Amino acid sequence: MSVKTILVSQPKPEGDKSPYFDLAKKYKLKIDFRRFINVEGVTTREFREQKIDLSMYSAVILTSKTAIDHFFRIAEETRFKVPDAMKYFCVSEAVAYYLQKYVVYRKRKIFYGKQRIADMIDVLKKHKDERMLLPCSDILRASIPNTLDEAGINYSKAVLYRTVASDLSDLEDVKYDCLVFYSPSGIESLLKNFPDFKQNETKIAAFGPTTANAVKNNNLRLDIHAPQPNAPSMSMALENYIKGLKKK
Repeated sequence: MSVKTILVSQPKPEGDKSPYFDLAKKYKLKIDFRRFINVEGVTTREFREQKIDLSMYSAVILTSKTAIDHFFRIAEETRFKVPDAMKYFCVSEAVAYYLQKYVVYRKRKIFYGKQRIADMIDVLKKHKDERMLLPCSDILRASIPNTLDEAGINYSKAVLYRTVASDLSDLEDVKYDCLVFYSPSGIESLLKNFPDFKQNETKIAAFGPTTANAVKNNNLRLDIHAPQPNAPSMSMALENYIKGLKKK
């Protein structure tokens, strides 16, 4: 079975530059984008029920732009003025630069890693006397707290936002040759919207080990997996798969 139509469970990339657009043009594919999950912030009341006092923390560990948005949202809603001396430990440079939306970047103590929380451990250990806050969602990858715990980092979790399944009912009669997922939550959303979903000939692509495991754990067939040594991105993995089909 050839792959001509693909649904990517993420928002459509902004602008006109994306490897997905190049892939669609090169192989004459129809690639649609649809957010399978939405993020909603916890209420001020829900936050206070966690008994977290923001004034007790001197540093924040930030794993995403979403975490930044909701940290400053909660700070504003609880009338907490984030001190200029607050230290920010960001999982990547892109996340660190996003702080410019809320603070004067060059005047703050900001540290960042390459992409994973493990990259930050050496830096975090140098600031072990800080009391750190980890803003997160209700679904937090276990590798993050596990890595921090193993390193003896003094931190507390604060659930500031949650992921919820999008309403996909309008897709009920729309069929795609391939579905692309980037998180276990996307798989959960698919099955919540379509509890009688039958994969049949539909190809399923998953990015990352946790997403791949979610596919298998829900008794679905994993056809395409990234990253791989020959395909570090999902678009490359899809291209390799399509090339393989053409050779058959």
